[in-house]
Amino acid sequence: MDNKIGVGTGIGKIILIGEHAVVYGQPALAIPFPATKIKTTIRRKKGSITLNCFFHQGLLSNSPKKLVGLVSVIEQIVHSFNERLEDFSIDIESSIPPERGIGSSAAVAIATIRALYDYYNRPLTDDELFKWANVSEQIVHGNPSGIDMSIIIGETPLYYIKGKAFVPFTFKLDAYLIVADTGELGQTQAAVSSVRKLIESNPEEGKSLIKQLGVLTNRVKVSIEKKDVVKLGQSMTKAHSLLKKLGVSNSSLDRLVSVALDNEALGAKLTGGGRGGCIIALASTIQQADFICDKLLSNGAKNTWILDMELIRNGQ
Repeated sequence: MDNKIGVGTGIGKIILIGEHAVVYGQPALAIPFPATKIKTTIRRKKGSITLNCFFHQGLLSNSPKKLVGLVSVIEQIVHSFNERLEDFSIDIESSIPPERGIGSSAAVAIATIRALYDYYNRPLTDDELFKWANVSEQIVHGNPSGIDMSIIIGETPLYYIKGKAFVPFTFKLDAYLIVADTGELGQTQAAVSSVRKLIESNPEEGKSLIKQLGVLTNRVKVSIEKKDVVKLGQSMTKAHSLLKKLGVSNSSLDRLVSVALDNEALGAKLTGGGRGGCIIALASTIQQADFICDKLLSNGAKNTWILDMELIRNGQ
């Protein structure tokens, strides 16, 4: 056997604002989150395919149900190359905590697709990458918007309205975004169901909350364009209050948001599906960001990351 190897990577993503409201036709803003990464390495190994990742160590064929999307795309790509489904190992290293709303499943799929194409020395276009990643995401999420895949592949901020094309937007702020993990798995399906039930039982209140979130998303876009980090932070905090009223927060998320705000964050909110997962908070300096991180960690956060928002690629 030779030392044949293939490597692929993928980064995380953050929904800055607009989660849940985007389901009902309101806009959302999402940004790349390169502070977290996936690296997939494929090596030549005689025999049945083995997989080593967070959820499974062993034969690919024995992977748990939650990995069915990834397994399916691996099998389909290998078959599309007219290759045999054997004689290699797959190792997936991740600093993206799974099921926290920061793009783990899409990043794993994208890194693994890139690694497979590299291993077999095949050219890979962004269109092909999106197509294959969508195979996995449809199995995992049912009817994905595609924003996770688009952010992770293009690594550029996107403005999104359901049913319309993603719109890249310019993003360069003298500020720092803190991401803090509650350590609890996000419960996106339960949160989505909760929002739907509220809208069905109290249409006036539910639709008003959704509309207000849409207004805040557009306000955030303007604040970013004007480089007004104070107003950006204020809008983030208001968005969390609205998401809380929609029933998609929980005590852990609320506690970390309060800790951030009590320690001079410019704004803070949950990110992603909610009912667990992560919060984001805005700081004006790296010193302030470090201080807030320390406070979050001492008040229950399992991990924190800091993103320099000046380093986010322009969407032009």
